[in-house]
This record gives sequence, structure tokens and C-alpha cells, in this order.
Amino acid sequence: MTPQTIARMIGVAVLLFVAIIVMSTSTFTVQPGFRGVQVTLGKVSPVFKPEGFGLKTPFITTIVPISVRQQTKPMPAECYSSDLQQVKMELRVLYRIPEGSVVRIFQDFAGDPFDSLIAPRVNEALKEVTALHSAEMIVKKREDIKTKALESARQKVGAILIVEDIVVQDITLTHEREAA
Repeated sequence: MTPQTIARMIGVAVLLFVAIIVMSTSTFTVQPGFRGVQVTLGKVSPVFKPEGFGLKTPFITTIVPISVRQQTKPMPAECYSSDLQQVKMELRVLYRIPEGSVVRIFQDFAGDPFDSLIAPRVNEALKEVTALHSAEMIVKKREDIKTKALESARQKVGAILIVEDIVVQDITLTHEREAA
């Protein structure tokens, strides 16, 4: 083999390698139950990418997957009853992100939407509802308290996220002692 032939073979190998890298970084796959948010050099596309295979600009565009499946997260809550007893609850909140809100949530809210959007509003709704009832009524009418808190939380969250249900797993009452 002549030096020219070796140089051509190396050149072809390098070009093939670069072509493979460019082709592999110009495709994406959005898994079922997710929607993709396209970010190109820091600019977010206003339309989400549906599940499946797609093409993107290599090296400068990324596709961020956002789950649209129903999710369940545990959440502790502390509030006070109308008779000033501390009520500690262990909740499980069922929620999901509607497809139409995927891009807006990605742009407007940092991190997990549960932590930044749902948990504070559910906690606030629970405090409002439990403040109207005695500790005894909170324990006896647990389902009624849950229903009212769920309604209030849905109003506070709005249509950007869907709060499916709140499950009260445990209620603990603590008597507050008066200072002398």
C-alpha cells in the first residue's frame, strides 16, 4: 500500500466516524407516557414533542422528557384544629401534568412541579379546612375533610396541573400546652 492509499483510508474512516456521531446526535426518542420539551441554545420551543422517534439539530438541541402519567407522592402536613390541637397528617397526593401544560411548567417552574406547585397549595388548603373543625371532628369526618381540602387545592392549583386525589394515611393529634 502506498502512503496516499493509507491516508485516504484514514480520511474515510475519520469521515465515517464523524458522520456516525452527527447522525446519532440528530435523533431522539420520547418514551410512552412522556412528552419532550425542545430546548435549542436556551430557547424553549412552544410546542411539545409527542412520544416516539424524531429528528433534532445535533449538538445544539436537547429534548427534555416530562412525564404526563399519573404520579403519587407522599407528603407530611402539619396544621391546627379550631380547638388549637396540632394535627399531623401523612398524605399521598395523586396528580398528573396535562399535555397542554408541559412546556409552561418546564419554563415557569423550577424542579419538580409537585414540590414547587402542588405541595404548598395542598398544605395551605388543608390548613384552611382543618382550622374550621375541632380535632375530634377531623378524626371522625376524615373523608369530609379530605374532600373539602381536595376541592380547595384544585382551585388553588388551577388547570396547569390536575390533582386527582388526596389520600389521608395517618392522623396524629398533639395537645398544645399553655405557657405559664
